[in-house]
Amino acid sequence: MRLRLTPSEDSYYDLFADSANNLVTASRLLVEIISDGSDREALAEKMRACEHAGDERTHAIMNRLNESFITPFDREDIYRLASNLDDVMDYMEAAADLIVLYQIDHLPKEVVRQVEVLERAAELTAEAMPRLRSMKNLNEYWIEINRLENQADQIYRRLLAKLFGGEYDALTVLKMKEVIDQLEMAADAFEHVANTIESIAVKES
Repeated sequence: MRLRLTPSEDSYYDLFADSANNLVTASRLLVEIISDGSDREALAEKMRACEHAGDERTHAIMNRLNESFITPFDREDIYRLASNLDDVMDYMEAAADLIVLYQIDHLPKEVVRQVEVLERAAELTAEAMPRLRSMKNLNEYWIEINRLENQADQIYRRLLAKLFGGEYDALTVLKMKEVIDQLEMAADAFEHVANTIESIAVKES
């Protein structure tokens, strides 16, 4: 376990925390977007701004990585964690964009549950990031993220059964499936973040 950190090493933690907090903002925008009567176009624009902010943070981490001789943990793990966080943002933004582009007025209630899982995963991820400095008290985080991902899988399967149950016409099924696929991939990406953090913690212990 490295005990001394230079200022350049500290900046990684700040950037990872900023990225995770940005995911909380994005998940809450998703909650608004799927609500009936919301101004979805305006909210989708805010989501795109979140996605751009996420990209900027990812680029900042990559640039820092290229410039740094000393890093707080393995360079490959820094790259993987930054990429995983960026993936979550991309999937959430894609889901929001598809809802607007396809003009999906009413989403099944299970989609609300999907988004609730993402919101909780985002909050837990943001809470965990400051603990990267010490690598302590992270076990409950990755265990809970894995539980949430399993829950997301169950919701996704129920949604598929509902979509293909004959209630919706074929075009609506195709549109909705694209949306729920992106939300499912966001849940998977949150688990990838947690798995990366677990791997880092094991190496640094």
